[in-house]
Amino acid sequence: MKRVSPFLIWFSVLVLIMLTGVLGFMILENYTFIDALYMTVITIGTIGYSEVKPLSETGKIFNIIFIISSFAIFTYAVSSLTKYIVSGEMASYFKNRKLMNSIDNFSNHVIICGFGRHGEQAAKMLMINKIDFVVIDNVEDHIKNWLEEDKPLVYIHGDATDDEILIKAGIKKAKALLLTLPADADNVFIVLSARPINPQLTIISRAQHKSTVIKLKTAGADHVILPEMIGGSHMATLISKPDVIEFINNLWGDEAESINIESVAYEELPMNLKDRSVYDIINWHSPGVNCLGIKNEDGKFIINPPKETNIYPGMKIILFGTMQQIAVMKNNFGKKI
Repeated sequence: MKRVSPFLIWFSVLVLIMLTGVLGFMILENYTFIDALYMTVITIGTIGYSEVKPLSETGKIFNIIFIISSFAIFTYAVSSLTKYIVSGEMASYFKNRKLMNSIDNFSNHVIICGFGRHGEQAAKMLMINKIDFVVIDNVEDHIKNWLEEDKPLVYIHGDATDDEILIKAGIKKAKALLLTLPADADNVFIVLSARPINPQLTIISRAQHKSTVIKLKTAGADHVILPEMIGGSHMATLISKPDVIEFINNLWGDEAESINIESVAYEELPMNLKDRSVYDIINWHSPGVNCLGIKNEDGKFIINPPKETNIYPGMKIILFGTMQQIAVMKNNFGKKI
């Protein structure tokens, strides 16, 4: 449910008090609307002007009760509003409104559930690749640490296992869901909740235990990552093949000239490059990219394919180069023939 603006609450209280006073004076003292409104305003404002006309005994009793109750309610409303403004909650409210408007405008974005070490790393990579994302986390310190570095972040402070929170994050329009929560049970639960909401969603989950992998995939996860297993293999390979690992690490660097890998589907190719060879594609306008492999119609990967291999519907070509070269390639593909 959306939070009601404190300004709306304050205004509603004011209207309620005014309405009570106007109706009371009109019914009990037969005042006209203008006279009743005048009496109500000077009573609430404690201005001290004389009455429009002398009050009856019943009118005096009503006025006593009205003065005490309206003063107490109005004073409390004003103090609450002042506290809301001074404490910074007002700035936070409008900031959250701006964030929610950003989420409403998102489409084909990524949702990160959990903003610990893995969630932050995922966010950094998405920022480098200029992909919109929304973070969900119920630990304020995780969000605060990121914001202290003056980095922009669209986030929701809440429990990702709640369906309403996922919908609030725009899961119906999202393209991917990244689950980095430390508890496997939470990740499984979110997969079970998210898959029916958006059947086309790509779900990638972290798993703490190997036994959870099959459960996550059965629940509907497309990919499951075991960080500890990957970390151990990475450390061992640093001993056996240090140069290879150094090269792979460059793939995830955030330097301007870091190597970048891009998957281009047949449908994304310009008309004059469809059904053409790998050689024709990577040399079109000479962007300087190279072909790492292709994914055929059966979903199988072919590493370092012959340059004469043609790309047909259902296939993808995996290209790599510097971020600048990839950007030039994308720009060329987007040009009209």
